[in-house]
Amino acid sequence: MNAKANLLVVDDHAELLEFIADDLNEDYHITTSTNGNEALNLLASEYFDLIISDVMMPEMDGYELCQKIKEDIAYAHIPVILLTAKNSIESKIQGLEYGADAYIEKPFSPAFLKAQIVSLLKNRTKVKEFFIKNPMSQIQQIGQNQSDQDFLLKIEEIIMEHLDDPQFNVDRMADILCMSRPTLYRKINLVSSLSPNELINLTRLRKAAELLSLRQYKVYEISNLLGYSSATHFSRNFQKQFGLSPTEFQDSQSNKTLF
Repeated sequence: MNAKANLLVVDDHAELLEFIADDLNEDYHITTSTNGNEALNLLASEYFDLIISDVMMPEMDGYELCQKIKEDIAYAHIPVILLTAKNSIESKIQGLEYGADAYIEKPFSPAFLKAQIVSLLKNRTKVKEFFIKNPMSQIQQIGQNQSDQDFLLKIEEIIMEHLDDPQFNVDRMADILCMSRPTLYRKINLVSSLSPNELINLTRLRKAAELLSLRQYKVYEISNLLGYSSATHFSRNFQKQFGLSPTEFQDSQSNKTLF
């Protein structure tokens, strides 16, 4: 049984906040907040899979909250749904410009809100599964927004710079990014559904797939280039990840060029 996703609901209207929380409580773990500043404080101490926020709030409105979330590398991966009484096309465009993943007008159907939540969470999962199983996919494909994609490309760049170093690990990566190990671990896991070490290994294997498709190196040479202890270890990891041995994958790529 899958664990319930953690949702943060932000609204200064007590009755509406209670209504949304009660309606979603059966399917999700719900945390509530009455303003944007309080919500940011909660983000610093807890993790959330999705955020629902009203737009019109005192102290910090939903637009500013969304912008701060999407501009922070630690939180930018979290989908944000904005709720608003404004129904003009300009307000919708404004919400999207601040990085909102969905924009729902009040009064709204609870069923529609639930459908949006399910869609955002499910789409993220499907894209990640495709990336993990497809050796020729691009890492930015699992990013749900530009901030996610920039973060993932930065992670890939760091890993690529240390491909031949078997000692490279999450601690070194955290130091380079000036992030704590727990924060980096949580961020990578939420964006990719992988641990940092799994992402390091997968990035090496995807680079291996690229080199194999070029047919310029032997399997043992690729193994050495990518910091594996032996060609056997490399081949075992490659087959476990992608369901093909390095040689089988290379042959499959050669066959594609014939058509």
